[in-house]
Parts: sequence; structure tokens; C-alpha cells
Amino acid sequence: MRILDRSVYVGPSLYARFPVIRLELDLGALESWPTGRLGPQFVTALAAALPGLAEHGCSYREPGGFLRRMREGEGTWLGHVLEHVALELQNIAGEAVTFGKTRSAGPPGVYTVVYEYAQRDEGIAAGELALRLLCSLLPPQLQPRDNVPEGWDFAAARDQFIRFAQRRALGPSTAALVRAAEARDIPWLRLNDQSLVQLGHGKYQQRIQATVTGRTPHISVELASDKEETNKILAGLGLPVPQQELVQSETQAVRAARRIGFPVVTKPYNGNHGRGISIRLTSEEEVAHGFAVAREHSRSVIVESFLEGDDHRLLVVNGELVAATRRTPGHVVGDGELTVAQLIDVVNQDPRRGVGHEKVLTRLELDAQALKMLERAALSADAVPAVGQVVYLRSTANLSTGGTATDVTDVIHPDNREMAERAVRAIGLDVGGVDFLSKNITESYRSIGGGICEVNAAPGFRMHVAPSEGTARDVAAPVIDMLFPAGASARVPIAAITGTNGKTTTARMLAHITKMGGYTPGLTTTDGVYIDGQRTVSGDMTGPVSARMVLADPQIDIAVLETARGGLLRAGMGVNEVNVGAVLNVQPDHLGLKGIDTLEQLAEVKRIVVEVATDCAVLNADDALVLRMSGYTEAKHICYVTLNPQHTLVREHIRAGGRACALEAGVNGQMITLYDKSGHIPLLWTHLIPATLEGRATHNVQNAMFAAAMAFSLGIKLDAIRQALRTFDSTFFQAPGRMNVFSEHPFKVLFDYGHNAHAVGVMADLAQRLDVSGRRIVLLAGPGDRRDEDLVAIAHAVAGRFDHYICRRDDALRERAPDEVPRIQAAALRAAGVPEQMISVIPDEQEAIAAALNMGRPGDLLLIFADALVRSWKQITKFKPVGTTAADAPAAPLSAPQADVGAAARQQAETPLPEFSLEGLIRDERGVRYAPEAED
Repeated sequence: MRILDRSVYVGPSLYARFPVIRLELDLGALESWPTGRLGPQFVTALAAALPGLAEHGCSYREPGGFLRRMREGEGTWLGHVLEHVALELQNIAGEAVTFGKTRSAGPPGVYTVVYEYAQRDEGIAAGELALRLLCSLLPPQLQPRDNVPEGWDFAAARDQFIRFAQRRALGPSTAALVRAAEARDIPWLRLNDQSLVQLGHGKYQQRIQATVTGRTPHISVELASDKEETNKILAGLGLPVPQQELVQSETQAVRAARRIGFPVVTKPYNGNHGRGISIRLTSEEEVAHGFAVAREHSRSVIVESFLEGDDHRLLVVNGELVAATRRTPGHVVGDGELTVAQLIDVVNQDPRRGVGHEKVLTRLELDAQALKMLERAALSADAVPAVGQVVYLRSTANLSTGGTATDVTDVIHPDNREMAERAVRAIGLDVGGVDFLSKNITESYRSIGGGICEVNAAPGFRMHVAPSEGTARDVAAPVIDMLFPAGASARVPIAAITGTNGKTTTARMLAHITKMGGYTPGLTTTDGVYIDGQRTVSGDMTGPVSARMVLADPQIDIAVLETARGGLLRAGMGVNEVNVGAVLNVQPDHLGLKGIDTLEQLAEVKRIVVEVATDCAVLNADDALVLRMSGYTEAKHICYVTLNPQHTLVREHIRAGGRACALEAGVNGQMITLYDKSGHIPLLWTHLIPATLEGRATHNVQNAMFAAAMAFSLGIKLDAIRQALRTFDSTFFQAPGRMNVFSEHPFKVLFDYGHNAHAVGVMADLAQRLDVSGRRIVLLAGPGDRRDEDLVAIAHAVAGRFDHYICRRDDALRERAPDEVPRIQAAALRAAGVPEQMISVIPDEQEAIAAALNMGRPGDLLLIFADALVRSWKQITKFKPVGTTAADAPAAPLSAPQADVGAAARQQAETPLPEFSLEGLIRDERGVRYAPEAED
């Protein structure tokens, strides 16, 4: 049994709307060994290792259902068992994850195992530990040799996993704040591996690190860390504080203790979490030792008077006390029979105690500090305390060292409440914790005494949200209310766009519209991330990483996310929901990759974008696969986009008050028209949009319609939409590789990134509609990772439409031979009736472009499909035609076509494309496939 492949989905995917891990698991010979055949001993051993499995309902939907499933009949297969074990391991580490599903992946014994996770590394480790545990419980003859090391102990591995998970999980305080934000529907992003979290998106964001907020003044944090200055400030305001002195040597510490008077306390000058503190020191020897302990954490040490009373933590948020807790150091109580060590074991059996922050309480440890406390009490680990004798194992009451917490918020005296609020305001903290010693918190410090030990700038919330005794307090909600007052924005509008072709242009158009509408957009595209129109990161940025990058930018107030198939299949979406989601089309491309073999499967992947749309799903009504997606969205509105004003379904949708964007014919041309709530809104003539080449580039007309429909659904004003579309052109600067036109040579160049049959066919159609007095020349290629039939389809999309064809390859061979792709396409062109003399095979892209440019003559049109966009565009613009001078006039602007498009092209266009088969292709000695030429 082994894991063949793993995918970690950070957001909505084919499997769930939330983060999940997908494993491709090969059971091997264990396919013949379901749990029923493995026998009851296997199920019993697994249930003993993970008792929590008894609560899993599985298909029975009741506690015990999963164990019942394993025992009844033939049982269930180990892929399904691994799913439940991976979930339970995360549960014992403190994560509330429940979702999982396991399905056969096709080949016998191979399963797709999907399970929810809360933290990436923890989820991955859970799957690996689950596999090892299952292998360790198998009969010896079935155990894989390399999966279970000799002497492996699950209990030790489990505890190690819990600690591993807790080091990477959000701390209790941060987790409480995140849960409170979720309750307010405030999105959040984790910004590092610790506790730095962004609440909200874009310009509305607030940041927290544990309980320090972005609004916490730095000077206040520094002041709270300076215990001496804090003591002086509070004393100056008449607040109760102990007498203290700052020392740097053991001798100074002893002298300070004499002046203050025994007993005293020693603690680090700038420590936290109770580290290095020694209390109730009654002799010079103890002070010397306390100084040494504190010195391990700080160069300077504070010696202060010891105050009698219980340790209380008073939490103040935004100037108001929200919780008060009495803390008791970790201890055991004698029964006259058990030793201290045995009493510790008994206490640790409390199901509320766990490793670290795993549970409400932390296990007691018999470590060096505990032994020191026992020594002070004239006891040892083997001593038997008297009945009722309290034996302390720690000098401080921190929960992380086994202490307990009792909520006393409802009984704190008003004077003590006011004192805590004044102390935190005096230091200047928005969130502060006051450590206060008092014999009785229900009585005023004015009458019974007590004092403030320190003020904490990053107080922990664990003791308040999960006290050992008393009422749990929701202390995180006041922090969220402080950061996001009622009515404050936390989200930016998000638009996501997917489809086979047109995504980048539509995304750029929409971003341009939002900028015209007064927004500061964040845009992700195939060539980079743009913030307010400026590219900040280059590269293909259409996955979840770039989405989070945009939403983390404090400048943006709207996000436009181009969302590609690859990112969805690899890691899911980067956001849980979008306001507007659009699917432009579903065409054959990338089929045969990552398990997507059919158009229907590809449509299911792209459908994710509209499944998570909340306000509006914008769908291409002219694409049957996209049209069917209307049944899968829960958005408030569906907006159909159609080039056919007679579309029956769209017409009925409009009559029912639905939203649509249609192309309508008029006296002056074609009008992009919006419909909403039975209203008819003429938007813009297509010939007024520069990117449509006076309306002839139908694909950009459609892209503009999608951009307009999405902008309208985002609430952007109509005038901004109109103005933006009228100022959006198809220059390389604004839309690189998207129907760019260069007319500075005696011939014209049409430059595009089209890399599938549909996109190439659209551009070929456009080339036929343009006015060309000379020849039409095309330079085509196809990505090496596409199927052979896809490369052939690209060739068929241009066959019979041009006077000359140049076939090349991309720089990235993608496991193809150097000239394999161009030879496949050249063979397809020949099979389609293109004469041999009209075909050139020039594999290198730069050489192929150079050949095309040198071939160009006045009046010609060169349609160049490029891969390396920037390099190729520079090559085109810097090209100097042979024999030209500065006085030579550039080619005329692109305009309407003339009747004569060239005899050869016309003759080819009238010839139907024959069926093309790859069977005639053979390989040469280099492994390159080619079609043998006919004999002369």
C-alpha cells in the first residue's frame, strides 16, 4: 500500500468547497484484503489505537457507524479506512475536521482518497501517519517492508504528531479571533507560519499577531515589556503595585531583597509566559538562585516585594474589562496513599488534559522545575503527601505548564474592575492583560490590599475562552468589534473569470472598467499580477497564490481574478466565494492532462467559478456546456450573454425579469444591450470599441459583452462601462498577445497567443474579414503537451485560408522531439489539401518569425501565433524590411475586406477538409514522426 500522488487544495475544488487533500492510493495486494477478511483483531486494534473512531458515523450517520461498517460482511477497503484515520488524527491534534470520501480511481486497487484538513503540513502528516498505522496493524505476512520501521511505536508517533501539528496550527488566542471573525463573515488570510493573520481584504484589512493588533501602539508594547517603567507609571497614578528594584548582578539582587524585605519575587526584566519567575523567596540563598533562573531569560532582573493572594488575569479590550480569571499553578492533592508521581499520572488521566494547547488543560510534567518545587517543600517524586495536602509543581499559574483557570468575571469587585481598566489605558494598549494578586477578588483592593504584578501587551485568551471552571467568555468578539465596528466593510468585491479562450482579455477589460469606475483594482492574469494598472509580479498568475496575493494588497478595493484550469486542478480556488463569476466558453484544450479527458469533465472543472459565486453567475448562453452550469450556481442572479438576439432561453429569461447581455442589430451597426428586471439598456455600438476592430473581431465583441455584464453585476455605473470600453484597445501594452496589430511595416502583422483550435480558428476567421490586398501568411504552432489530435485540429483551423503556412514549435518541448510538433501540423495541412510548396517547417520560434517577416511584402497580412510574447513582439517591432527607408509608408490601417483574397486561398477555401489520420506518420531514427512523401 503506497501513496502514488498527492494534491493539496487550498479552496473550492472538484471535491469540496473547503480545503481538502487528495491522495491517489494504491492498495496493491491489499485490494483483496478488505477489513472483513483482515478479521476482528484488526478492527479492535485500530479502535484501541484511536478510540475517537467510535464517534465516526460514516454512511450510518450515527456514532459507531464506521466501526460497524468495518465489521459487517466483507467490511470496507483500506483506502476508506485511511480517510477516517487521517481525519481522526487531526481531531486528536485539536482540529475539527469531518469531511472525507473515497472512490475507486479506475485501475484495480487504486483509490482516490479525499479528506478535509485545517492546516496544510498537519494534513499531509496525518495522511502519512495514517498509512503507517494501518500498515503496522496488518498481519505480518501482509506488512509492507518499508512502511513500518523496526520498533515503531504508535503512541510516541501520535504525541510527536500532535506537537508537530500544534507548532504549525494557529495558537488558541489567534484561533479564537479567527473564529470570531468568521462569525461576522469577515474573511481572513494567514500571512506566515506563526500567528500573523490578515482579517478582511484589500484596503479594509486589519492585521493581528496573536492578540496584538495592527492598532496596538508600538510604544505601548515596548512599555508593557519594560516591567520597571510600567511599575513606575502605574505607581505614579496611584494604582497598587509592589515595591521593586532593577538589578544586574547576584549581589545587587541580594541587597535589593534586604531593602525591600523578605519574602520577595525575582523575574526577568522583559520576560513573558511566566518564564524565569521565582516567588516567595525567603532567604539570600533563594534570591541568588532566583536571580540565576531569571538571568537565563534577561540580562536584567527585577526584585520585588511578594504579595499574598491568588493570581488573577484581568483582560481589558478597548478600554473595558471583558473577562477575569483566577489562575492556580499546576498541582496535585495528596490522598495519603499515592506518591507524587502517581498523583500526577492520575491527574493526567483527565480527558481535558492534553499535549501543549491540544485541549483545555495541559498535562502536568515531572520535570526539573517540578522537582525543584518538591525540594522546596521537602518532598520528592516518591513521597506520599498527606490527605488534602496541596503540592505545587510550578511557581506560576500559566495554563501552558499545567495550571488551571477559574472564571470570576461575574463576581469581581467594581473597584478592581476599574483599576484594571485604568492600568491598561495608562500603558496605552487596545488589548491588555493585568496580572493582579488578591486574596479575594470580590473585595476591593482598597480595603484588603493586593497589587498589579505586570501588564501584558499580548494576553492569552485560552484561560478565558476555555476555563477549567466557570463560564467561558467570548473575549475575541470585542476585539473584532473594535477592529471592524458595526457597518464597517471587510470585503472587497471579487470577480472571477474562466473559460478556454478570452479570459485574459475579458479580465483586462473588466479591470479597466473598474478603474474608470473609481476603483483601485487588483488583477491576476496569465502574464502577471497588476495593482492599479501596474504589474507587480510577472509570470502566469492565474492560480490561488496570485488570488491571495491580490487580496492581501492594502491598496486594492476590488479584485479581478483570471482563473485557469491548471490552478483549479492543482490547488483549487484561492477564495471561498466570489461576488461575480463568469464562464466564457468550454473548448477542446488541455484534454488528456491531469485526468481531464472529455469536454464534459473540463466543464465540471470550470464550473467551480460559478458554483462559488454569491451575487451573479455570468454564463455564455451560446455554449451548451456553459449553459448547463446555470443549474449548479446558488448566485442571486444569472446573467446570460448571447450573440444571438433570437435565443429562445435567453428571451424567456429576460421576460421573467432576468439579467442578460445580448448583441442586437441596429441601423448604425450592432449594439451591446443589457437587460435587467424587464429593463432594456442599450450600452454601446460595437464599432466604437477599439479592441473589436470596428466590430469585425467578433471574439472581442463577446469579451466586451462579458466584461460589461460583469461590471454591471458589480454595480459599476453605465457611463464608466461605456467610457472604459471605448478606451480599451488591443495594443500590446494593454493586452499583450491578444490580437495585437502592428502596421509600421509595409505589411501588417496580426499577433496573438492563440494555442488551441478554437482560438486559432477565431483569429483565422478575423484574418479573412480584414482588407488584405496581398497575401495572407500564417505562422502556427501548438504546445507540446497537447494530444496529437489537438495539434491536428489547430492545423485544420487554418487550412485552406492562407497563401503560405509556417509551422514551428514552442521553446518548451514538453517531452516532444525538437521538430515533432511542426511536422505533425505540416502533415495535417498536407492531408487537408494544402500544397507542399505552401508549407514551411521552421521549428525555432525566432527563426520562424524572422522567415515570416522576411517573406512579407507590401499589402500582405502576417498572422503570427507566438509563445514567448515579449521576445516575439520585440522581434516584430524592431524588424527592418530589406530595402526600406524611413520614407517608406507603413501599411494602411486594417479595414473591411475586398472581394479578391488570393486565388490559391480561395481555391483552398472551397475545398472541404478531408478526414486526417495519424496512422500515416512514421518515426525517423531520432524518434521524430513525419508523413512519408509520395514518390515522384
